[in-house]
Amino acid sequence: MTAIIEIDNLSKQYDKRTAVDGLNLAVEAGEIFGFVGPNGAGKTSTIRMIATLLKPTQGDIRVGGYSIHTAPREVRRTIGYMPDFFGVYSAMTVWEYLDFFGACYHIPEASRGVLIDDLMELVDLTGRRADVVDKLSRGLQQRLGLARTLIHDPQVLILDEPASGLDPRARVEIRELLVELARLGKTIFFSTHILADVAEICTRVGIIEAGRLVAVGTLNELQKNLVAQRQIHITVIDRVEEAQALALAVPGVSAVEIRPDSNHGVHAQLEIKFAGDDLALSSVLAALVSREIPVIHFSEDHHDLEEVFMRLTSSVPGS
Repeated sequence: MTAIIEIDNLSKQYDKRTAVDGLNLAVEAGEIFGFVGPNGAGKTSTIRMIATLLKPTQGDIRVGGYSIHTAPREVRRTIGYMPDFFGVYSAMTVWEYLDFFGACYHIPEASRGVLIDDLMELVDLTGRRADVVDKLSRGLQQRLGLARTLIHDPQVLILDEPASGLDPRARVEIRELLVELARLGKTIFFSTHILADVAEICTRVGIIEAGRLVAVGTLNELQKNLVAQRQIHITVIDRVEEAQALALAVPGVSAVEIRPDSNHGVHAQLEIKFAGDDLALSSVLAALVSREIPVIHFSEDHHDLEEVFMRLTSSVPGS
């Protein structure tokens, strides 16, 4: 995979306040990358710099190989940018709005009609073509904003809080639309503070707090980096002490506690602290099965994105 967005030592200073502080990040082509942080963390400043709307105090950004400093026009051709609140022309219909922006991007009039029809179908606005833009719900306006963002067929979509202010159903619909756009080959970089949106669709996540990138990776990678030891739960029928001894003998197992199951008599749960990969973990179960100890439950504790986010940002000064 090739990085299509490259951010190098990016900083933005507003008088005495540092909004973005030495940010380094690479986003691969085809990713759905979630840029996560609380309000004021530096998400919007970063996105505006990617979109060439804001000049960095320090550092550079390259999109599709083009620098925001030396080739800003090429960057703008490569991206489709949607701010958290975008301006609408209140007297225009949905069709007129998209036609206007198609003309702004110098799309020939002869081909604009078919393109607009396709975009309205993609974002499910076909039945709204004659509706006045200002009368649309917030969710429908977000769909229209995505259609406008796509009108020049950009490689990369830069979306600032695309689900902000939407009701739960509209948020799900926007998430589904982003997944469909990624399936069509777009790279999507979007900021949010709604963690459920990120957990559902993102290939990778970057967590920013107080202008600094505190973690980046898949959700599984962030979970594993957060907790040094994995917590494994195994329920066995009888022969509990033997099962405990077998588990303790497996490399990577540091402790095994027995917790009786009062609801099932001879059943007991082993709570195992384990440091190792999945292949090593399978040897714990293999050791029990090889001695014909009946195992009726085998599971691992997982940390959701909210817990990962809270732990990673709680240690950042000023947060």
